[in-house]
Amino acid sequence: MLKKISHNKKWQLALYLLLLVAVIIAMVMLRNCSNDEQLMGAHNRIDKESSGDTIDVAIEYSPLSYYTYGDTLGGFNYEFLKLLSSTCGIKFKYHPIVSLQPALNGLKKGLYDVLAAQFPVTRENKEHYLFTSALYLDNQVLVQRNEGGLAITNQLDLAGDTVNIVKGSPMRDRIISLSREIGDTIYVVQDSVYGPEQLFLMVATGDIKYAVINESIAKKLATSHPGVDVSQAISFTQFQSLTLDKGNIELCDKLNECILKVKKMPEYNQLLRKYFSQ
Repeated sequence: MLKKISHNKKWQLALYLLLLVAVIIAMVMLRNCSNDEQLMGAHNRIDKESSGDTIDVAIEYSPLSYYTYGDTLGGFNYEFLKLLSSTCGIKFKYHPIVSLQPALNGLKKGLYDVLAAQFPVTRENKEHYLFTSALYLDNQVLVQRNEGGLAITNQLDLAGDTVNIVKGSPMRDRIISLSREIGDTIYVVQDSVYGPEQLFLMVATGDIKYAVINESIAKKLATSHPGVDVSQAISFTQFQSLTLDKGNIELCDKLNECILKVKKMPEYNQLLRKYFSQ
């Protein structure tokens, strides 16, 4: 006849199982934290700053900046930063973001060191942030459906209408300026949840009427949405750079030194052709 397990042994077994589960969880967490690229796509916040010389980068999740396709990671900003890393020995830790405003807040609070997103170098933005040397040029366009003809064929047609933008985007200032230029009101809805890709798709599906996003993203998305037009420019050509907090001068100088090296490399021109050639 089998003896019953004593109360103490039952308690010891339960404790052992509990400790085993705790060890397994700890091992999984350590494994995830050891790989920067596994961190991409999983979290939109940072629990604590990275230690040592690791640079925390808030990188915009979009077809141009950073994207995942199966096991592939891509995007101009992501590949450009990888080139910086391999050329100058800079270590980056990536934190994908969708909404621009929380990333800008995180930059101010020191949660992020660098923002890699479509945030143009304008006079207003330079009052609050530091920008590295330009990585590429871009401008903003109107996204609208083309259903038997375009509703907006020039900027004057936007008078009295409403456009959607990403909250925190400098496009708001441009649209306000455009309102003054045409002598009529253009209403602006700032979306605090979605990024430029989502706003494009909301126009494509008819959920919203118009959106204003960067041309580089708009043109890439338009190739798979022939019913959407992105031909109407809203802004002049602008520089696109990496963004830092106003006081982070030393890091900005370090990045600029490396950016100048990378822009002389053939790999840089290959990236430009890959992401901006039409």
